[in-house]
Amino acid sequence: MRTSQPARRRHFLSFALISSVALLLTSCGTGSGDASAGGGGSGAAAKAARIPTTDVVSGVRKDPAAAKLLPAGVNRLTIAYSVGGTPPGTSYLGDGKTLVGQDVDFANAVAKVLGIRLDKQEASFEAILPALGSGKYDLGAGNFGVTEERRKTIDFVTYINDGQGFAAREDSKLGRITELKQLCGLDIATGAGTTFEATLEQNKHVCADAGEKPYKVQTYSETGALWSSLQQGRSDVVMSTINGLRYSVAQQPGLKFLNEFHRLDVGFAFKKGTKLAPAFQAAVNKLISDGTYRKILDKWGTTGSAIKESRISPPELKN
Repeated sequence: MRTSQPARRRHFLSFALISSVALLLTSCGTGSGDASAGGGGSGAAAKAARIPTTDVVSGVRKDPAAAKLLPAGVNRLTIAYSVGGTPPGTSYLGDGKTLVGQDVDFANAVAKVLGIRLDKQEASFEAILPALGSGKYDLGAGNFGVTEERRKTIDFVTYINDGQGFAAREDSKLGRITELKQLCGLDIATGAGTTFEATLEQNKHVCADAGEKPYKVQTYSETGALWSSLQQGRSDVVMSTINGLRYSVAQQPGLKFLNEFHRLDVGFAFKKGTKLAPAFQAAVNKLISDGTYRKILDKWGTTGSAIKESRISPPELKN
C-alpha cells in the first residue's frame, strides 16, 4: 500500500520534525552544546521532544536486605544503555552529556537501593547483549524484551511490561493489526537487532502460506532513519515498542498508533548464570513497595506497563 505523492507532502513537516528530533538526540553524545545558551541544536531537540526531567530518584535510600544479596565485593558495575530515539527511551539532554529516560531512572533507583555506583556507557541496541557474555558490560538496559530465544544466553530481571506495536501515517488505510498476514505486500520499518525484526523474519512464511506477496522488512539502527523511511514513503508501517509509538503519536501530528500486537516483559539484561540477579530483583521489588516505581512510571507516562513484582528470566509471554 502506497500513499499518493500529494498526501505524503502534506505530512512532510510533521515527520521531518520527528526525524530531526530523533537524530539530534542520538548524536548529542559527542556534542559540546551548552544548554544554558538556549541556541544549540541539541538543546532545541530536547525541548522539542519534551523530555521530562522531574527528579524521582534522589530520595531513594539503600536497603540493607537487598544489598546483602550482592556478591561479595561488588560496589560498582558497568551498565550499557541503548541511546537514541524518543522518550521514554534513553536519550541526552541539551548538554549532550546527561542521559535521561525510563531505563536510566530505573537503573539509578536500583543502584541507590543496592548502594552501588554505575559506570554508564552507550552502545548500539544490537551490540549490547552479545557484549554481556564477554564481560565488557555487567548489565544492559534498552527495553530488552524477554523472549525464549534470548533466555538461552541471557538472564533478565524484569521491571516493566512493554512489547510490540504498530504505527503508520495518518492517511494510511491500515487499521488494527491482529495477524502479520495483514502486512503482506507492505514495507515494514523496524529497529535492527530487535524482537520486532526477529518476529517479522520468523513469520515471513505467513504470506506465502496464504498465497500473497510477502512483506519486506527494512531495519534501521537509528530512530530518525526509521521515521524518515515512513515520511518519504519508503515504508508503509513501523513496528516498534508500544510505549515509544504511543509517545510519538501523542507528540506529533501525521501519525496514528495502530494497536498493541504482542506484550513482553522487559528487564535488565545480564550474562547467563549471573549472581547479580537476586539483588536486582529484590531492589526492583523494593521500589515497587515504597512507591518509587509508580513515580517513575508516572513521570514517563507508562503506567499501563506496570508489573506487580519483578521476576528473574520468566517465560516469554504468550498473547
